Amino acid sequence: MRRLLLLTSAVVLVDTMFFSAITPLLPTYVERFDLSKAGAGVLSGSYAAGAVLGTLPSGWLAVRAGSRRTLLLGLSLMAVSSVGFAFAGSVMLLDLMRFVDGIGGACAWAGGMGWLVSVTPAAQRGTTIGKAMSAALAGVLLGPVLGAVAQAVGPEVPFSLVGLFAASLAVVALRMPVAAGGSGLDVVDRPYVTAWRERRVRLGAWLVMVPALVFGTVEVLAPLALDDLGASGLTIGAVFLVAAGIEGVAQVFAGRATDRVGRAAPIRLGLGGTLAFLLVVTVPDAAWLLAAVVVVGCVLSGIVNTPAMTLMSDGVEGAGLEHGLGFAIVNLVWGGGQVVGSVVGAGLAGATSDVVPYLLLALVCAGTLAGLRGRSAALAPSATAPVREVA
Repeated sequence: MRRLLLLTSAVVLVDTMFFSAITPLLPTYVERFDLSKAGAGVLSGSYAAGAVLGTLPSGWLAVRAGSRRTLLLGLSLMAVSSVGFAFAGSVMLLDLMRFVDGIGGACAWAGGMGWLVSVTPAAQRGTTIGKAMSAALAGVLLGPVLGAVAQAVGPEVPFSLVGLFAASLAVVALRMPVAAGGSGLDVVDRPYVTAWRERRVRLGAWLVMVPALVFGTVEVLAPLALDDLGASGLTIGAVFLVAAGIEGVAQVFAGRATDRVGRAAPIRLGLGGTLAFLLVVTVPDAAWLLAAVVVVGCVLSGIVNTPAMTLMSDGVEGAGLEHGLGFAIVNLVWGGGQVVGSVVGAGLAGATSDVVPYLLLALVCAGTLAGLRGRSAALAPSATAPVREVA
C-alpha cells in the first residue's frame, strides 16, 4: 500500500503542477495575446473543461478495464499535452493542450485514487486521502514555480520536463502489481445513476464543488488584481506557492480529524473561513495585504476537500460501486466548479466588478453551511470495512 500511495501522490503532484502553472503565466499570456478577462478565464478554465469531459469515460474505464489501465491512459495524455503546451504558439493551441491535460488528469485521478482507496481500510480513508491531497497541494505549490520559471526562460524546457516526468510515472505504474481477484463487486447497470441515489455521494459532490467554484474564480481574479497593484509574476507565483505549502500540511491534519471526529467539523471550519475570506478579499488596496488574504482564503477553502472526498467514498462504497467511479464524480463536480468559477466568475467581474462574483460565492457558502444542519448521521465517521489486498 505504501508504494501505491507514493505512486498516486506523484501522479496527483504532476497533474496539479501542470494545472497550477498557469497562475503566474496568466498576465503574460493576457498581454501577449491581448486577452480580455473572459479570454483569460477560458485559458485558465480549459483544463477543468477537459476534466469534466473526461469524467464519465474515466469512471467507465476504471470499472471495465481496471484502475491501472485508466491510470496509464491518463499519464500518457498528460505527457503529450505537457510537451504540446511547451511549444504552443497560439492561444487556441494553449487552450487545447490544457483541455487535453484535463482529460488525462481525469483518467489519472480516477485510476490512481480509486486504486489507492480500494486497498485502504475505511477507518483510515480520511488520512490516506489527506496524504494524497497533500501531494496534490505540493503540485499546486510547485506549479507556480514552474510557471514563473517558464515566464523567465520560456516554456519549452520546463513543460517538456513535466511531460517526461509523467511518462516515467507510467512506466512505474506498468511494473506495479494489480489487486488480486478483482474488486469483488457486481457490475451495476447505469452505475452513475446508482451512485447519485446515495445521499452521501450527493452531499460530498456538492461539498467538492463549492471550493472549486471559489478557487476557479480566485485563480483568475486574484492574479490580475495583484498585477494591477504592482505585483510581479514572481510575486504572484510566490503567493500561491505559500498558500499551497500551508494547505498541504493542513490537508494531513484535516484527514486525521475526518477519521477521528467525523466529516462535519473540518467541513464547517473550511466553509466558515471561506465565507469570511470572500467577504473581505476585495477590500485590500496594497499588494502585500491582498496576498496575505488570498493565502488564508485558499487554505481555508482547500480544507473542505479531504472530508468531502472521504464522505463521497463512503457513499460509493455503501452503494456497492468501485471507488474509481467515485473519483470520476469528483472530477466532474470539481471540473464543473472550476469552469463556472473561471469563466462565469471572470465574465461577471468583467461586466460589473470583482465584488459581484465574490459576494455570490459568499451566499453559496452561507447556504451550504445552513444546509448542513441536521445531517450529523451522514457526516459521521465511517465504520471499519474489509480491505482488498494488493498482490
